Amino acid sequence: MEGLANILETVMIICFGISWPLSIIRSYRSRSTKGKSLMFSCFIGFGYICGIISKCLTHTYNLAFWFYFPNVIMVCTDIALYFRNRAIEKTEGK
Repeated sequence: MEGLANILETVMIICFGISWPLSIIRSYRSRSTKGKSLMFSCFIGFGYICGIISKCLTHTYNLAFWFYFPNVIMVCTDIALYFRNRAIEKTEGK
């Protein structure tokens, strides 16, 4: 059962991870914060960090553990784009 749980967790992390590049591309191209929630992204990033800490505390360095890192990087990228886009909106007076 533990093996299945690890597989399912890995699939979950990969599925979440697939959506982040799409969000990043949209944020980069749109140059807008419209439809974005900074709080949502921060909570997701915090959740990933908690997942990493949990894995470290239990010494569970399975495949899912390694997928947390690119997801954190992508969430941070999306957050950085949020601030870039907010600055663009202020400059353009949107």
